[in-house]
Amino acid sequence: MWKNVEEKIAAYQLLVQQQAAIIEIEHDKIANLANSSALLADALPNTVFAGYYLFDGKELVLGPFQGKVSCTRIEVGKGVCGESAKTQKTVLVDDVKKHENYISCDSAARSEIVVPMVKNGELLGVLDLDSSVPEGYDAIDQEYLEQFVEVLLKETNFS
Repeated sequence: MWKNVEEKIAAYQLLVQQQAAIIEIEHDKIANLANSSALLADALPNTVFAGYYLFDGKELVLGPFQGKVSCTRIEVGKGVCGESAKTQKTVLVDDVKKHENYISCDSAARSEIVVPMVKNGELLGVLDLDSSVPEGYDAIDQEYLEQFVEVLLKETNFS
């Protein structure tokens, strides 16, 4: 766990730089999503799931991730991932047990953040992170995870 806000911000700045370095020479979607999810799972404390759901034109389909077996298909609008996909906005949930539209895939998850992956106005998928503690994510996480996704989308071929 980070000792203070400055340490957390520094860790995220490094994480975004690492993301850029990893994908600088690789542009394949699956390779970049796989390494990206491993990077997040390793760097972020209390992570029980770090991964991607990809939009196939109808629903979100499980992509590369780190964690336990997970839900494989999520309707747009359903669950936290579906909410983020529908609104194309980041969704932060402090306590998943109190969130009406939550889909439970892993009982160890207590809080969640989902960042939409949108390029040129087109929904490509979402980044989904689950924490084992309530209130595991905040505005700092949101800011840097949105930057993290932006770097990923800039250099990765999703066609």
